[in-house]
Amino acid sequence: MRLPNRAGMAIDPVPFVVVTATASLLLLSFGPLYGQALGLPLSTAIVVSVGLCGVSAAVAYYRQVWTAEASLDVPATIRAERLFYLMAILGVGGVGLGVPLLL
Repeated sequence: MRLPNRAGMAIDPVPFVVVTATASLLLLSFGPLYGQALGLPLSTAIVVSVGLCGVSAAVAYYRQVWTAEASLDVPATIRAERLFYLMAILGVGGVGLGVPLLL
């Protein structure tokens, strides 16, 4: 499936799907826990987390599909380097999100 950008050209949807899935995973995993830690009821914390998932999906769609340039082709070495750095950032971020819940 190819998603069209604002110029009508087909864009690869994989980066959008990965970013949206990762954001949803983090928001739905940690959002209710942090919401309850801040004093919100569980149902409200879940609704807020789902709402933030929708906002993150809309922002990711705008940035990675709607305004994407189909003519830009990034070399594989640069993509691999970015992926390596992102994995390290996500690992540190996941540990950082979990530490306050343990204390």
